[in-house]
Amino acid sequence: MEPSIVIGLNAVIVAVTGEEPRILTVERAEHVIAGAHTDEPALPFGPLDPAGHRTLELGLRAWVREQTGLELGYAEQLYTFADRHRDPSERAGGPRMVSIAYLALVREGRVAGGGRARWRGVYEFLPWEDGRSGQPQLLEKAIAPVLARWVGEAEAGEQRRARRERADMVQGDRTASRRDGLAKRVASAVGRVARRIVLGDTIRDTGCTLRVFRREVLEALPLQFHGMHRFVPYCARLGGHRVVETPVAHRPRARGRSKYGLADRAGPGLRDLLAVRWMRARLRRPEISRGPEHRG
Repeated sequence: MEPSIVIGLNAVIVAVTGEEPRILTVERAEHVIAGAHTDEPALPFGPLDPAGHRTLELGLRAWVREQTGLELGYAEQLYTFADRHRDPSERAGGPRMVSIAYLALVREGRVAGGGRARWRGVYEFLPWEDGRSGQPQLLEKAIAPVLARWVGEAEAGEQRRARRERADMVQGDRTASRRDGLAKRVASAVGRVARRIVLGDTIRDTGCTLRVFRREVLEALPLQFHGMHRFVPYCARLGGHRVVETPVAHRPRARGRSKYGLADRAGPGLRDLLAVRWMRARLRRPEISRGPEHRG
């Protein structure tokens, strides 16, 4: 009798060589989702053996060793994919596939193993991310028109607004995994309460520098002023953009020494807070006046 659930272990093994991100693939995968092409490049992958693999990570390392000949160093669990019917065979009564992905950062080197392993450029699979020579033409010629058409096909009003403003900016939030000491936690709490009282700012972790913007959001931010890095999400919202927060892992400092303290940050922080409030009070939103030929 087939098991009701199969746990798959996937390895995303990344290196940076000559300023190019590279990913390790295998060209012969014995364990694939039904309907997938077995001759296409795949990530090192294999199912968990409940009897033979003591832990998920040991199972992953065993499959990577067998398929690529590589002994992994540090690997971190990245994501779990468990949507129903990801594997089409599930509709025919097969087991549900739960895929657990791990990320490993290594130096590119020779590989072997039984999976015909090969290093490939990440941009081979994600050409729209290749900004080494400026904005990729694919974005302007293929992706942007499709997105614009998708927004334009929505019904006017709330649906169209929701499509256009799914997110103009994403702000990282380390709250759930924060490892700071008491002093930093107290300083962050004081700053958060002050921003909420003075500005009504609800962003939980403005100190997290993991941020993703639309270009027009970034170009409109007042970053020429000192201290504005603390108010980037708020200024984006002030400009009418939609900002969402997403949980991220909190990494310990690898180099240097933190200069973060309540006493030396309180004065500049309060000054900057009042400056942003002053800017908000004097913000002008242009009104567009249409001529008679445009009036209904």
